[in-house]
Amino acid sequence: MEAQAQGLLETEPLQGRDEDAIASADFSSMLSEEEKEELKAELVQLEDEITTLRQVLSAKERHLVEIKQKLGMNLMNELKQNFSRSWHDMQTTTAYKKTHETLSHAGQKATAAFSNVGTAISKKFGDMRNSPTFKSFEERVETTVTSLKTKVGGTNHSGGSFEEVLNSTAHASSQNASGGSRQTPDEELQC
Repeated sequence: MEAQAQGLLETEPLQGRDEDAIASADFSSMLSEEEKEELKAELVQLEDEITTLRQVLSAKERHLVEIKQKLGMNLMNELKQNFSRSWHDMQTTTAYKKTHETLSHAGQKATAAFSNVGTAISKKFGDMRNSPTFKSFEERVETTVTSLKTKVGGTNHSGGSFEEVLNSTAHASSQNASGGSRQTPDEELQC
């Protein structure tokens, strides 16, 4: 008897086929007219309550919107607040913290590597400038400039270093480009 009572009081939820069987079953033949009338009255009452609850909910939602408008809250502000809250929640997760830490560490290493590359390039340029090949090139340029000055008739034979020659040429070019005072051809050639 206990097993039979337990079968009637099962705590397992209904399965899909059980629900179908109950829905297709016709219990109306097992109900008396009085029970049918009571159930119909209860049905009408439940439908009325549901309608009333929907109306109350709708009124509450309208009231909520009015309050938010009075407070200056709008959809955009709500979205911003939700986004900020979500962003904060995400930042507090362990996964975010570990990822942030890893990327920060990688960024520091990349910065150090770029700094080392820049230092190495600067050193190589310095080494190249002091190399015999560059010195030879610099001397050839100086000789060519001196020779051109002499051929054109310039009186200044100081030669000067490669840097001085480049600076004077750049200075003369910038004066011509900026519309500075016009020089005669003899003045342009004399540095």
